Amino acid sequence: MQKYQLSTLSQHLDIHYLGMQDYSDAWDLQKKYVKDIDEEKRHDTLLLLQHSPTFTLGTDRHPEHLLLNEVQLAEKGIKVYNIDRGGDITYHGPGQLVGYPLIFLHSVGLDLHLYLRTLEQVIIEWLLQHGVESQRKEGMTGVWVGDKKIAAIGVKFNKARHRKGFITSHGFALNIKAGLASEGFVDIIPCGIQQFGVTSFNDITSSSLSVEEAANQIMPIFRERFGYSLSL
Repeated sequence: MQKYQLSTLSQHLDIHYLGMQDYSDAWDLQKKYVKDIDEEKRHDTLLLLQHSPTFTLGTDRHPEHLLLNEVQLAEKGIKVYNIDRGGDITYHGPGQLVGYPLIFLHSVGLDLHLYLRTLEQVIIEWLLQHGVESQRKEGMTGVWVGDKKIAAIGVKFNKARHRKGFITSHGFALNIKAGLASEGFVDIIPCGIQQFGVTSFNDITSSSLSVEEAANQIMPIFRERFGYSLSL
């Protein structure tokens, strides 16, 4: 397995597990933090959380990949947002660990491509710690177990206004809860990909890992893989 090892840095990273968050509130928080990081008022930050049932469509959106009409969406209580990350449509809901890294890329020595591959690597290494082999698929972003996607990735690179470089927002969605694939994902064509399915960690392992437990396990891997100091 190819490793994406970065040089060790002493850069500080704040990590917050926020629990259940409305999508619009978390989106507003990302924008605020990106501005603060740009103005050097805040350290690089990783937000870990869950969302209530939500569909988001990125900048490569295809509305036809949403298979519900407005009445059906209202009946199911699912909100829809057109957002500014890359990619097409995906689902967020309880039982899914969502991670929003808000990082000034220059501080961790990354270009845009290597940032995406490193984000995937964090999840690949976390799965491997549990004995689950996963991989990338050529030409696609995300992490796969066989032909089923377990983690979707969609990001935005915000051009800094006060210094040279980019600050990341949005991030990854890692499916944890058993049965998650049969919830919101059945009402969309996830990321516009029809030929492959979706799975979750607990479905693969027959375990009952919670989202918060997964978040706590991923934190040190994220710090190490991105070259942050492991000291809190």
